[in-house]
Amino acid sequence: MEFIIQNWLALAIIALALIWIVRIYNNLVSYKTQYKNGFEQISVQLKRRLDLIENLVDIAKKYMEHEKETLMAVTNARSGLLQATQAADKNPGDAALMANLQTTQATFEGALGGFNLKMEDYPDLKASENMLQLSEQMTSTENRIAAARQGYNDLVQKFNEYKKSFPNVLFASSFGFGTDANNLEFSESVEELNKAPKNLFV
Repeated sequence: MEFIIQNWLALAIIALALIWIVRIYNNLVSYKTQYKNGFEQISVQLKRRLDLIENLVDIAKKYMEHEKETLMAVTNARSGLLQATQAADKNPGDAALMANLQTTQATFEGALGGFNLKMEDYPDLKASENMLQLSEQMTSTENRIAAARQGYNDLVQKFNEYKKSFPNVLFASSFGFGTDANNLEFSESVEELNKAPKNLFV
């Protein structure tokens, strides 16, 4: 009888251990899914901004016929950021993809800065109804990008902290979660992001 009890006790301990390990795995999957979904929100807003920039260039061409180099710089930077965003969509959190996205974002902001300086010479463009509407849409989109990026980074931190905590760290690599997810850090502060559209269009 005592032998049977010991066997049942051993089986119960093994079952509890398996349930505990499965729970760790499921939590890792859940946290990874959450930060991937968080990046999707960034991606949606980045692509929306790029669509707005495409509209911006189309409008500006009518006024800035002699600024082809500046407009081309914005167009090329837009294309680069779109490609970087699409690549990051496939594996959010990957260090190389996040670094590339950050680099192309900086290039994009630099091109917009150059456009902003040139646009000062075209008051009719700045005051046009289409440009004012774009300004409002860009302001809203930039705010959403900043909020989505903060949300994503919070979820990345949650995932990294969970997989590094004990005893989860003992199983994370075996389950395929050994690599940390990476934040997405743009060079601008949230305040600068919020000001960017106003400086650009008004």
